[in-house]
Amino acid sequence: MSNPLPSHYAQATRTVLRYAIVMAVLGLLSGVVFRESAKKLPDSAVHAGIGLEATQHLALVHGHMLLAAVIVPIAMLGAVFLSRAAGGGEITPRAFKMLTRGYLPFVTATIALMYYKGYHFLLSVRGGETDLVAIDAAYFGGATVARYAVYGVIHTAMFATLSLFLLGVWRSLRPSTGTP
Repeated sequence: MSNPLPSHYAQATRTVLRYAIVMAVLGLLSGVVFRESAKKLPDSAVHAGIGLEATQHLALVHGHMLLAAVIVPIAMLGAVFLSRAAGGGEITPRAFKMLTRGYLPFVTATIALMYYKGYHFLLSVRGGETDLVAIDAAYFGGATVARYAVYGVIHTAMFATLSLFLLGVWRSLRPSTGTP
């Protein structure tokens, strides 16, 4: 190969692809877990219309996981390689760290929060609670401020790290000042 990848490109590519593969498998399994968990709802909850509300949060995990943890990271690698193919400059190792050590862990934290919320609702309904407002109020141990702080920090950090990575890709697209 006449133009081998810089080592930080290769390392980041391996990291992102491994992450995406693991998350794809977990994302597919999350669909099965959701269906099996939903089957264990009491008939009284299903007939009262609470069943949909109790499983809605878990139902969303599957799609969010596949999109945010599989498709977006692979699309970011695609942007890197398209930038390189278009004659763009080298993307810095720091930009790649924003993707691999920033975005990916924050996506994982987001998915963990989705699972926590989904099972909080599902297990509350299984336990006999049918007041959705009370279930929501009890989420995060009733610590509403902590709940919003955690969600805010994780989502902001996820946005910031992905934006910084994309800024690195954008900067790599500047026309070169030297002549070949």
